[in-house]
Amino acid sequence: MSDSSWCDITTENAESLVNFYETVMGWKKEPVDMGGYRDYVMLTPDGTPIGGICQKRGVNHDVPGGWINYFTVEDLQVSLDHVKSLGGKQVGDIRRHGSDCFCVVIDPSGAACALYQKG
Repeated sequence: MSDSSWCDITTENAESLVNFYETVMGWKKEPVDMGGYRDYVMLTPDGTPIGGICQKRGVNHDVPGGWINYFTVEDLQVSLDHVKSLGGKQVGDIRRHGSDCFCVVIDPSGAACALYQKG
């Protein structure tokens, strides 16, 4: 059984989209230095992280546009093996966030999500 851990969106113009969500949703931004450009963690008005807005470049150059939900799985490699054996596709390499790891996948219908394993 998995649960939703996070969501983010990858776009060509993160700054413009950040402004949209700040104005429409009342979210606050927390810039993240990506080495020459910035991605953003979005926070609710009380400071709770809600999601991310990322540039479609660097490590995210292959990530499909649109909101991507991150679902927690017990074993990322086993889940990725199932994705591929059941007609899905792995997008890019496994990436790390501290002791956690994750990877974007495309399901057989063409929808994107990410699988996330807590460390």
